[in-house]
Amino acid sequence: MPGFGRSGRHTALLSATAAVLLVATACGSGSGSSSSGAIKIGASLPLSGPVADASKPAYEGYKVWLDQLNKNGGLLGREVELKVLDDGFDQNTVVTNYNRLISQERSDLLLGTFSSRLNLPASAVAERNKMLYVEPSGGAEEIFSRGYDYLFFAQPSTSLDLPEQFVQYIKSLPADQRPKTAAYPTQDDPNTDVTINEFRKELTELGVKTVYSEKYAPDTVNFDPIASAVARAKPDLVIHGAVAANDGAGLVKALQKQQFSPKMMYQTNAPSLIGSYPKAIGAKNTEGIFTSAAWSPNADYKGNAEFVKAYTQAYGSAPGDDAANAYTAGQVLEAAVKGVGSLDQDKLADWLHSHTVQTIVGPLKWDARGVPDGDMLLAQWQSGKFEFVAPAAQKTVDKAVNPKPGWSS
Repeated sequence: MPGFGRSGRHTALLSATAAVLLVATACGSGSGSSSSGAIKIGASLPLSGPVADASKPAYEGYKVWLDQLNKNGGLLGREVELKVLDDGFDQNTVVTNYNRLISQERSDLLLGTFSSRLNLPASAVAERNKMLYVEPSGGAEEIFSRGYDYLFFAQPSTSLDLPEQFVQYIKSLPADQRPKTAAYPTQDDPNTDVTINEFRKELTELGVKTVYSEKYAPDTVNFDPIASAVARAKPDLVIHGAVAANDGAGLVKALQKQQFSPKMMYQTNAPSLIGSYPKAIGAKNTEGIFTSAAWSPNADYKGNAEFVKAYTQAYGSAPGDDAANAYTAGQVLEAAVKGVGSLDQDKLADWLHSHTVQTIVGPLKWDARGVPDGDMLLAQWQSGKFEFVAPAAQKTVDKAVNPKPGWSS
């Protein structure tokens, strides 16, 4: 529990930058921390840079939540305004942005940014200022190992649990259908590091031999050397720690150049970008590729169907995981404010530590670190659709595609 006063709030020093200020329209000009006018929520997102394709849906998810919130009366009888700064996927800029949101923009509430790489330093700013920080992504274990009181994750579980459903699927296969060897190319990122290490550990325990394991820099655009090395190793299974569609697609395209198609392939994050991923690699080439997701559009959780309808009407296509996770973060923040009846940051954190929140990813409750206790879903592209193959309660297809067919071109 926090157990702190609010004396440290709004005291962070501002480092002026030329960050772009975006305002999600929500009516009115807020007066910051005053008790009247619009309530101001601040957030930073990498709307430019290498993961912009993934953060744009997150921003849209925030805006859908905000629009619904204001149509239903806002918070505490006041309209709500969301201000988003662009951090360009830069750790220094995201720190500057949250300092600015707190000390200059005088945000009443905060929402998190995208990825573990950014949420790691951004959550430290919020904690130092004793402000609630609900993050829509960023499941790296190290984020939650610092004893923070104001940090909460708005997905069912963290990166450490991502391999669980896929490894269980491997265990369910007859011995002669299991992969014998695996390659682990991964972007150097706090989130993918944890996931890939856990994959390698659990698959090794199953007897799957590692034949390739290397990290690449976040700004990598040429995946030919990586694909060449993977192709020479000839793994049955490729586990790729991708962060966005560009590196997920980059490796697939490079493997095609090498005319190497593994029997099984799992990528983190990238395949869940249902708007951009099939376009990037070709719809036929998605067939059989696995990933994990926090949310299903088919789940029968309260408000889920309304979210899917509202997002689709607003943006002309169905939402994906990143949009849903941002929407969920908004739901968590909303529940805390309504539950407490004020913007007192200590009380908001205490309330979340002691209550379960009903969201579109299911009921969420957190331990003392801000880690939820749910399960991720195992998804797979099949016949041009993003399907769910586990757990059984959320399956949308009878079985997984195995082995993965070769590349179409």
